[in-house]
Amino acid sequence: MTHVTGLLLIDAPASALNNLGQIEGERYDNSTGVKVIRANDGPYPYVSAQAFRYWLRQTLATDSKWKSAPIYREEKIAYTDANPIEWWDDDLFGYMRAPSKKESAKAKRDADASRAGETETTDTVTRVAPFRVSTLVSIAPLRPTSDYGVMSRQEGFPVPHEHQFYRTTLKGLFSLNLQQCGVFSYKQKTGFRNLDDVRINLAKEKKLNLNEANKVYSLSADERLERVVTLFEGFARLEGGAKQSIHYTDVAPTVVALGITKGGNHIFGRIIGANGDGLPEFKENALEEALRVFGDDLLSNVYIGWVTGYADTEREKVIAFAEKESRIKVSHPREAFKALIDDLKNNPNWLD
Repeated sequence: MTHVTGLLLIDAPASALNNLGQIEGERYDNSTGVKVIRANDGPYPYVSAQAFRYWLRQTLATDSKWKSAPIYREEKIAYTDANPIEWWDDDLFGYMRAPSKKESAKAKRDADASRAGETETTDTVTRVAPFRVSTLVSIAPLRPTSDYGVMSRQEGFPVPHEHQFYRTTLKGLFSLNLQQCGVFSYKQKTGFRNLDDVRINLAKEKKLNLNEANKVYSLSADERLERVVTLFEGFARLEGGAKQSIHYTDVAPTVVALGITKGGNHIFGRIIGANGDGLPEFKENALEEALRVFGDDLLSNVYIGWVTGYADTEREKVIAFAEKESRIKVSHPREAFKALIDDLKNNPNWLD
C-alpha cells in the first residue's frame, strides 16, 4: 500500500503545549504541570497524539472546503456522526460508533433537536484511521521549569499560582495510507465495518464506486485526492496548543521530511536526533542508509522543509547532503508540503 510518510519538528522555545492538570504535593494547590515521559535518563516533555490530532482537526475546520463531522453526546460517551461519505475527518481520522440501544437513550436522542441531521446507526461501525500520528516527544530529556506568579489585581492578599513550561524541540512521525482514503468497507469484521445498512444505502444513492468482491465502496478519484490535498494544506499551517496566551508557540512544523513510500514502515524516524547539548542534529548516515535500504520503496523525492534561522548549521548540512543526492529537495516546510501536494496531483495512481 502507498503511504505519505513524514517526520516533523516543532520548535518550543518556552512552551507548555500539553498539560496534565494539578500537580499533587506541590506548595500551591493550583500548581499545574506539563506531560512528561519519565525515563532512566530524565523526563521527556511530550504532546499526546490526541492533542496533536485535535490541533489538526481544528485547523482544518477553518478551511471552507473541509467538512467536519458533528459531535454528539450521550451521558458519559461522545462520538462523531461516523459517516465517512459525508464528513472528511470521519474518513481520514477514523471513528468508532456503538450508540446505546436502551429505550431511554433512544428517547433522549429522538427528543434532541440538535440531532435532526444525525446519520442513523443500525449496527456498530468502526474505521481504522488512514492518518496516523505518533506522540510528539522532546528530542532530549530535560527538567521543566516551574514559573511562580500571582493574581494581584484584586483587593486583599495576592493569589499565588505556579505552572511548568519547557524549552525544547518536539519530534513526531505521521503517515497517511493513500489507498484507504475515501474507500469504505462493509465487511463484518472489527475495524473494517465502516458502513452499516444506512450508510450502504447512502453510498448507493450517491453512486459511489462498488467493488463487490472486496466489499468496499469508494469515492471518485477527484474527491479522494481533494480530501488528501486539503489535509496537507492544513498541516502546513497548523495552529493549536495550550498556554498560548502566555507562551505563544508557533506549532506549524519548523522542520519536515516528506515522501511517498510503498509501505507503512517509517523511513525518516532516525534522521534527526539530539546532540550532547540536547539540540537538533541532522544524522546524515541515517538518511543515507534509509535511501539505500528503502530506495526501491521510495516513489517520490524526499522533501525536507527547514525554516531558515532554526539550527542553521544543521540546515546547511542537509543542503550539502542534497547537493550530492538528487532525490533530496530542501526548502521551507510550507514549500515542502506544496511540492508533496503537486506530486500527489501529478500521480493520482498512487491512490489506487
